Amino acid sequence: MSIILFDDNAHQTLLPLTYTRPVADLRIGILTIAEKWAKHLNSDFSFYTLDYLQAKFPVKIEADNLFINGAVCPDENLLEAIDKLQIGQALKYNDQLLAVRLNQADAGSFDLQAEFSNVVDYTNLFVSIRYPEDIFRKNDIELRKDFSLLTKGRTSAAISSTNIILGNDFFAEEGAVAECSSFNTTNGPIYLANNTEVWEGTHIRGPFAICEHSRVKMGAKIYGGTTIGPYSTVGGEINNAVIWGYSAKGHEGYLGNSVLGEWCNIGADSNNSNLKNNYAEVRLWDYTTQRFRKTGLQFCGLIMADHAKCGINTMFNTGTVVGVGANVFGAGFPRNFVTDFSWGGAQGFEVYAINKMLETAQKVFDRRDNRVFDENEQNLLKKIFELTEEFRRF
Repeated sequence: MSIILFDDNAHQTLLPLTYTRPVADLRIGILTIAEKWAKHLNSDFSFYTLDYLQAKFPVKIEADNLFINGAVCPDENLLEAIDKLQIGQALKYNDQLLAVRLNQADAGSFDLQAEFSNVVDYTNLFVSIRYPEDIFRKNDIELRKDFSLLTKGRTSAAISSTNIILGNDFFAEEGAVAECSSFNTTNGPIYLANNTEVWEGTHIRGPFAICEHSRVKMGAKIYGGTTIGPYSTVGGEINNAVIWGYSAKGHEGYLGNSVLGEWCNIGADSNNSNLKNNYAEVRLWDYTTQRFRKTGLQFCGLIMADHAKCGINTMFNTGTVVGVGANVFGAGFPRNFVTDFSWGGAQGFEVYAINKMLETAQKVFDRRDNRVFDENEQNLLKKIFELTEEFRRF
């Protein structure tokens, strides 16, 4: 059976994070949503997404195909309901399509808006993501689920006796290294993936996960609900933040109630606010309505898309959205919506020329032996530059 993760309208409401990927490629908890389904179903996966993304994320159709909503995270009840689906049956929660099983002919013409004649109603609650803030808001839930999934029936590798571990929900993969640090699991589990490093003097409270080949620098303070994706470096103070991977926040400064995409870099002593001075509800820029949307949250920090960067001492106000490839620097607070491929700060912005941005991206990729800045990557960024042109009204 082929597992195909499809995008619904969440791909639009999750912008700018989904300009560069299908929804199921988003990381929440320890794994991406696609990796969660693959682990549970013991299967490979592919994506059914927008045409311009399909070159990098191709779909794979077989004789028997299970389409699953890429915005939905698996749980026991969902897995049981999906496992019972027969060819031609669809699983729906109210009007939302959760999954459908199709033969090869029907899969080739899959249409999200199609009327399926054989529908199974699903009534249980489940975790899904619709807006960027859902990623950090629901990260605690998914961290706990992923920790149980990845550690079931396994024993943690030993780590140095110089560390202090409080509680029993600590797991280290082989190759994880930590020295002279404290890990408090009394409020949630802590997971150290293979080839990770936690340097001296770090204090971490669970739930927390650090993915492969990432490191935490000396003296860091990390609070619960935080995930550090693969090949990343972090330091300073971090609270309830999700960093997807290949990104760096390696210095002092605060990052809280936030999401950082891949290939991001946060300059030294940069901070974000996650609470308004008047304690009012935080609003975030919404690409679909092109206006600020109420989040219902009192705590909401920085949403930063792939390839975005900021210089030293950058200050981000509460509820700031930074688009793909933006480069922010200078004194003062930049505005709460920094458009994709913009260059500047509080004193003003200009267009970050696509050729200049691609030059930087090439240099960043060259630092990683396992990633290549190939034609797919370049064409993807060029396409996003075109798609976001309307927002750059400087």
